[in-house]
Amino acid sequence: MKTKKIASLENFAGSVLIPVFETNPKNLIPIQFGDLSISSKVFYGKKDTHYLAEKNDTTFIFIGLGKSIDYKSLKTTFRRIAVKEKESFSKQVALNIPEEFSDEQVEAVVSGLLLGTYNLGHYKKQVDHPFLDTNFELEIVSTKDFSDVINKAIKIAKAQLETLALVDLPPNKVTPKYLASWAQDKGTKYGFDIKVLGLEASKIEGLGAFLAVGKGSQNEPQFVIMSYTPKKNAEKLKHVGLVGKGITFDTGGLNIKTAGMVHMKCDMAGGAAVFGAMQLIADLQLPVQVTAIVPCAENSVDKTSFLPSDVIQSYSGNSIEIIDTDAEGRLILADGLSYLIKNYQPEYIVDVATLTGSSVGTLGYECGALFTNNEVVSKKIQEAGDAVGERLWPLPLWDVYKQDIESDIADVKNYSGKPVAGAISAAKFLEFFTQEHPAWAHLDVAGVAFGDDEFAKSKHATAYGVHLLTKFIENL
Repeated sequence: MKTKKIASLENFAGSVLIPVFETNPKNLIPIQFGDLSISSKVFYGKKDTHYLAEKNDTTFIFIGLGKSIDYKSLKTTFRRIAVKEKESFSKQVALNIPEEFSDEQVEAVVSGLLLGTYNLGHYKKQVDHPFLDTNFELEIVSTKDFSDVINKAIKIAKAQLETLALVDLPPNKVTPKYLASWAQDKGTKYGFDIKVLGLEASKIEGLGAFLAVGKGSQNEPQFVIMSYTPKKNAEKLKHVGLVGKGITFDTGGLNIKTAGMVHMKCDMAGGAAVFGAMQLIADLQLPVQVTAIVPCAENSVDKTSFLPSDVIQSYSGNSIEIIDTDAEGRLILADGLSYLIKNYQPEYIVDVATLTGSSVGTLGYECGALFTNNEVVSKKIQEAGDAVGERLWPLPLWDVYKQDIESDIADVKNYSGKPVAGAISAAKFLEFFTQEHPAWAHLDVAGVAFGDDEFAKSKHATAYGVHLLTKFIENL
């Protein structure tokens, strides 16, 4: 999407988007836009409403915002308009920005409009959204210059669109090698370095927990390492490490899932969020050094699959007793965390994973579960989430939960075997492999990375985490 600023709508013909804050349904004074009057009886700016009016070959789309509106709701509102009014848009589209709009509100509106071009029908023959036409240019009507904000908004939406597609595409398309290839392509385009450890290289490195998970699949696992250093101000940078769960499909292994397996293409949504965040961080040229690892594997069933009661060796040198092969995400994350800490020593570490149904049972579909040993990180990452509508809520990491991962035969076991506190015991397992890193956070996003909303009939990706991680890093 390209944009250009125009001073007024004089001689403009096409479609005009007009955000309106709520007045009153009994207001005698109509909403006035130029020489167009809209009676409060038909529209007064109520949230989640919009109204179309025609005049002089131009369609005016009045969009209700309510009395006030948060970032996420504003973004969703304009994504909805881009989707639902697709047929109403002419070749010329203008966005009128109200005087009272902040930079953040402009960002939400523009990124929402671009997100509205996303179509889940990747394998259907459909006409592209008019905003995706190479000649399309959104005209911005404003007294202020929002060009930097708008450029940032477009970059945010592009990274989120990429992430949506990675998660929604089927597992016979998005294999570990597909993800590795995606990272290499984006690294070349946006300016970050890529290193990929395939099967043999991972064996040489001793990534035993990671390799165990992929043993039953015909698709070779790929351990993807991404490194970003800004081109300017490259000295004395803060260094952030990211780790994302990249399970491209999860059958549960030999502890095979008995329900919901059709949605398990989403089990790499944490990894996809890290991929999208790396694209966005590099695109924005944030003045922070970032090293990101996404261990990519498929947890399948075969004669070579790892077994419940196996004892495997992790990269850290610690042994792991396998209680449940469906607790596989924490195994690949364990090697990812250990590898990151040993080889790159970042100051801050955040891992992201669709890890447990327990987090969904606790928090539902409204926010992700946050586990961290650092109060400053906890505050900053929650503030980042609140600002962009990707919320988190903290759960405890008390030492009393260590008993859930204690094993008689190995250094640690991968599952407590209990029907309670599953998200916490999983977090304690990951903590075991952080070597007491002083600024580590784990995000369990099982309830927010993939789900139902108004934009499709079936469950689909949300791109949760892309903006959250970027905002957190931006504010360090």
